[in-house]
Amino acid sequence: MIQPPRPSSQTRVRMRAISARQSRIREDRVATEEPLEIRIDLGGDVRSAAVTMRTPGADFELATGFLLAEGIIREREDVRQISYCVDPGLTAEQRYNVVTVRLAGNRPVDFDPLNRHFLISSACGVCGKTSLDQLELQGAVPLPDGPVVPVSVLTGLPDALRSRQRLFDSTGGLHAAALFDADGSLMAVREDIGRHNALDKLLGWAMLDGRLPAHRGMVLVSGRASFELAQKCVAAGVPILCAVSAPSSLAIDVARRFNLTLVGFLREDRCNVYHGSHRIQVGEADLERRNRTG
Repeated sequence: MIQPPRPSSQTRVRMRAISARQSRIREDRVATEEPLEIRIDLGGDVRSAAVTMRTPGADFELATGFLLAEGIIREREDVRQISYCVDPGLTAEQRYNVVTVRLAGNRPVDFDPLNRHFLISSACGVCGKTSLDQLELQGAVPLPDGPVVPVSVLTGLPDALRSRQRLFDSTGGLHAAALFDADGSLMAVREDIGRHNALDKLLGWAMLDGRLPAHRGMVLVSGRASFELAQKCVAAGVPILCAVSAPSSLAIDVARRFNLTLVGFLREDRCNVYHGSHRIQVGEADLERRNRTG
């Protein structure tokens, strides 16, 4: 039996390039956008958790990161198996667009909150969640203090991320999220047409690789910092979230509630710290003062 090809992260298209002096047909590459259904298998009871529009690739990581942020799973051991669906009712093209996550143990799962995610667009991501109290009900707790990171390390992160955005170089149409260690070492980058999906893929990779909670980690996202992105970092135990653009007001509220350092407009040699500046070293004298005062 011939297996259907997996969808690619890029799609070749023909288009007309027009300038002031000429018009010609040429080939271009665009980011692929296809739906991914995430299913949960709990002791044989299989249900849909969400449908998201994503760029194919790292689908198992995307499903893992999504379920982590939703409080469905909290550690690597909660996941017994992840697989593409082999449901005979699916067409060959659909099989790589459905992922089933088989959970371990008999821990009860409340499926009702997942109903709001049954269709998630790449533009809005995880929509409709406006209550900080709900995050605490899902098990979110304030992040521990530390590490302290020199601002010179922070300002070097965007260039490190940009150098690894391979799909962006080809298509020009993808968001990216990167995980760094406290010394600025780049651990992983994930890209997707949806900024929330990119971070889910990244944090899903970290969970499956046994790197969570990432209490000495830093996340950099290529766009703005929203409530959902801040929520995902708290769930993964990441104490520092940086964005090259602006944060939202609710993202700042999440940072204040859960001791998250939130950095916006991280560009060139400057940035704005909206909460958690105790983790940012501005100079040697500042570091010594922070150490003396605890």
